[in-house]
Amino acid sequence: MNDAQSSWAEARRILCIRLDNLGDVVMSTPAMRALKTLPARPRLTLLASSAGAAAAPFLPDADEVLCYDAAWVKNDAAGNQHDIRMIQRLREQRFDAAVIFTVYSQSALPAALLCHLAGIPRVLAHSRENPYRLLTDWVREHEPEQGVRHEVQRQLDLVASVGAVAADTRLAWRVRQADRAALRQRLHAAGVTEPGGWIAVHSGASAASRRYPAAQYAQAVAALRHEGRRIVLLGTAAERGLGGQLAALRQSVPGLLDLCGALSLGELAAAIESAAVLVCNNSGPAHIAAALGVPVVDLYALTNPQHTPWQVPSRVLYHDVPCKYCYRSVCPQGHHACLAQVSPRRVAAAARELLAHGAHGWQPAQTGLAA
Repeated sequence: MNDAQSSWAEARRILCIRLDNLGDVVMSTPAMRALKTLPARPRLTLLASSAGAAAAPFLPDADEVLCYDAAWVKNDAAGNQHDIRMIQRLREQRFDAAVIFTVYSQSALPAALLCHLAGIPRVLAHSRENPYRLLTDWVREHEPEQGVRHEVQRQLDLVASVGAVAADTRLAWRVRQADRAALRQRLHAAGVTEPGGWIAVHSGASAASRRYPAAQYAQAVAALRHEGRRIVLLGTAAERGLGGQLAALRQSVPGLLDLCGALSLGELAAAIESAAVLVCNNSGPAHIAAALGVPVVDLYALTNPQHTPWQVPSRVLYHDVPCKYCYRSVCPQGHHACLAQVSPRRVAAAARELLAHGAHGWQPAQTGLAA
């Protein structure tokens, strides 16, 4: 055990900072589980954005979740009072250590300064720049120049540097019985009697660049209508556009159920848990499905390479383009070709493959061209 590992072994209160989206929080859960294996069996507090903090009730290894929309992350917060109050709140909690989880295109230094001002004595993070006093445990940033790891592996490697290693590296999401019961009530009211086994389709994503066109989603859904399974549409009220695209197809898609905007986050997870397969974009629901062991057809916009479904049967569909890995929220070329050129026929075929193999068709998350 080196000096850094010895210091972390004594940490009883650790702050885990993950300030981007819900899916990023879910992909950090294996690293949080690893932190729980440290000798002091620390209490973990997650500091997350409004979007990420929504996962709070469903994270088994987070003892507490604090919501913080940071000044250096895109959000609707304004002014600096929120930041000043958070520094004081963190100071009052007297954390022994903090871990900052970031993708390689993000800088950990603003969050490290927050920890420094809050008096947290040990801070671990990746950093490309020399952090000087902001990080006591500096893991040099070598991505993407020396290769790119899956986001889950990146964070597992980070905490392993201070001695936190877990044998179980699966994503974590706890579905509550109350959410299962609420979902059953909604389904019963809609005349649905089967307990699960449906094809779930979630058409949303936080960034426009990661959304498969609604008209093509509708065609893929129509192509799956003869599989002998109910098709359930999931998403927020903003994603009801897919339901609109399907309006003319309802007569030919028997049993189609549109639950967009009708479910809480917990109920959404319960609906995914009961699905035979989830068809979705690269978004939070893909990672919830992976945590629950549900096969995923991931319509994967080539905005970044490291967020594919983790340790679950999957088919990752995209069209290769020269402008891939743009890390942009809106397609900078305007053509959206990395998704728009994935045919609905290929989407339906991928879903059929996973339905045929079920949970026994596992393969490492990988990319696959689609015409």
